[in-house]
Amino acid sequence: MQKREQFLPFARPLIGDDEIHEVIDSLKSDWLTRGPKTGHFEEKFKKYIRCEHAMAVSSCTAGLHLALAAAGIGPGDEVITSPLTFCSTVNVIVHVGATPVFADIDPQTLNINPEEIEKKISPRTKAIIAVHYAGQPCDMDAINKIAGSHNLLVIEDAAHAIGARYKGKMVGTLGDIASFSFYATKNLTTGEGGMVTTDNDELAEKIRVLSLHGISRDAWKRYSAEGSWYYEVLYPGFKYNMTDIEAALGIHQLSKVEWWRELREEYAAYYDREFAGIGWIRLPGVIDGAVHGRHLYVIMLEDRAPVGRDELIKEMGRMNVGTSVHFIPVHLHPYYRKTFGYGEGMLPVTEDVFKRIVSLPLYPAMAEEDLRYVVDVVKGIVG
Repeated sequence: MQKREQFLPFARPLIGDDEIHEVIDSLKSDWLTRGPKTGHFEEKFKKYIRCEHAMAVSSCTAGLHLALAAAGIGPGDEVITSPLTFCSTVNVIVHVGATPVFADIDPQTLNINPEEIEKKISPRTKAIIAVHYAGQPCDMDAINKIAGSHNLLVIEDAAHAIGARYKGKMVGTLGDIASFSFYATKNLTTGEGGMVTTDNDELAEKIRVLSLHGISRDAWKRYSAEGSWYYEVLYPGFKYNMTDIEAALGIHQLSKVEWWRELREEYAAYYDREFAGIGWIRLPGVIDGAVHGRHLYVIMLEDRAPVGRDELIKEMGRMNVGTSVHFIPVHLHPYYRKTFGYGEGMLPVTEDVFKRIVSLPLYPAMAEEDLRYVVDVVKGIVG
């Protein structure tokens, strides 16, 4: 087939005039860092997710770190999570001084396997970080049941999963606390940034303080008319706040996120239909009662495929199609091998899946001809 002239990137943000005008308004205002627009974004997000508290932060990573710190998790504690995630999910466990423990994944959904979680619980276990991989909700009924029986905190890593649902409830309300990502490639972007959601008043209050140096609440108001120069440091906190410039993007991105999720679902369904007849492509399943966030579209190559995963990626790049791999399993990275003794063979399902997976372009800025081209390229290589 003929190679397209322009490179089709793996991901591309969709920024409209509403976002641009709102950012310009922020630049002309007196508020560049956290201010009224950040508060407005938090209120909109809280209503969308249907939770009691929504706290805008500098990244999903910051949100996960704050969740662990606010819960008092630290040295001597263990936190169970998935190895098939970006390293930040696990890095924050190390940042609070706790030990990461990996539970293998389900080969169908690619999410953490609740049965494997149960096997990894010890007297030191304090929390489970449930990663909603690619936007697919985890089996939260099973995870919450396990957590309840062992008095464990459940943290949702919802970096991929804005707009996803599980049995009628929004992702972000399924555990004790959740963190979302608004990175440039995500379904909703503020460039950088994230949001922490919870119904727990105590956790929310502590996160608000910890996210801005540990200074007493509403410290950001000290430069406003109703503010005061006086403040108190209650904890040794962090600099994890969102800015009004970022929130200006988020306010309008959030208004479009449901429409975009439906469009992603439509595009994913097109891919599903086109790849269904190729015997050596396997597609992850969607669990019953779930609405997928469709952040990523992942295919898995069977052993009998005419090319391997790395060759497929190389050939697609040669045809000007961007791809990615989500993710290199965290337990295989040098730091985690060296520090915690992890290595190959310890999480066999994750390791087998990793060798097969490829993420294809999936985003609202794609045109129909882009989708057709991706399909034709894949079929031309492995069809």
